[in-house]
Amino acid sequence: MNGTRRDDIKIGSKVKVVQKQDQRTGKLTEGIVNKILTNSGTHPHGIKVMLESRIVGRVKEILE
Repeated sequence: MNGTRRDDIKIGSKVKVVQKQDQRTGKLTEGIVNKILTNSGTHPHGIKVMLESRIVGRVKEILE
């Protein structure tokens, strides 16, 4: 599942995000969602979240 819909992402979900500095390379960082930062229902580049590790990035993949 990709991370473009806010409804698909819950606090505590395990996700892979791309950080701002990694957007060119596409390097993904895995973590647990601590806070959802995007207010709109969808975003074409992924919903912005803060992970428990305080890393901020856009969700590219939701892991089950």
